[in-house]
Amino acid sequence: MTLFDKLTGTRRPCSSITPRPANDVRHALLALNNADNLFNVRNALPADKADLIAECQLSRVGVTLRTRMLLIPEKHQVRHLDERWENRSANNAHGQYGRGNAPAVYRQWESQRSPDGRRHKVEVFRFDTREMTDPLRNAVLGAGWTWRGVLKL
Repeated sequence: MTLFDKLTGTRRPCSSITPRPANDVRHALLALNNADNLFNVRNALPADKADLIAECQLSRVGVTLRTRMLLIPEKHQVRHLDERWENRSANNAHGQYGRGNAPAVYRQWESQRSPDGRRHKVEVFRFDTREMTDPLRNAVLGAGWTWRGVLKL
C-alpha cells in the first residue's frame, strides 16, 4: 500500500479472490440496505455522476454523510468519493462541507446526576463514519474488486 493509497482509503482484495461481474458487486452493495444500518444504498441519478450512492442522515448531530460509488468493470474497481455536510447551528450559518477519506466519530453527551448527587457527562449518541464505509468496502473487496478512494468522480 502506497502513501497515496493510505490517504485516499484505497484497498485491494486478496490475490486469491477471483473478481466477480459488475452486477454481482452492484447487488452486494444494494444488499446492505437493512433496518440495522443507519445508512441507505441506492441507485444514483444521472446528475450524481455515479452508479450507486450510500447516504446517512444523522439529525441528532446535524451531519449528512454520502459516499458516491462509480463501478469500473474493466479494471475491477469501485471508485468512491466520501462527502459530508455538518450543520452546527439551527440556521445552517456555520455549515461545513468536506470530502475525501477522513474517518470521524460524532458524539453527543448529556450531563446527568449520579445517585450520590454528583454531575457527570454520559455519552448518549455515538456514530463512527467507518460504520458506513467499512461494510461498503468489505462488500467490494469480497467480490474481488479494488476499493479506490478519489477526490473527484
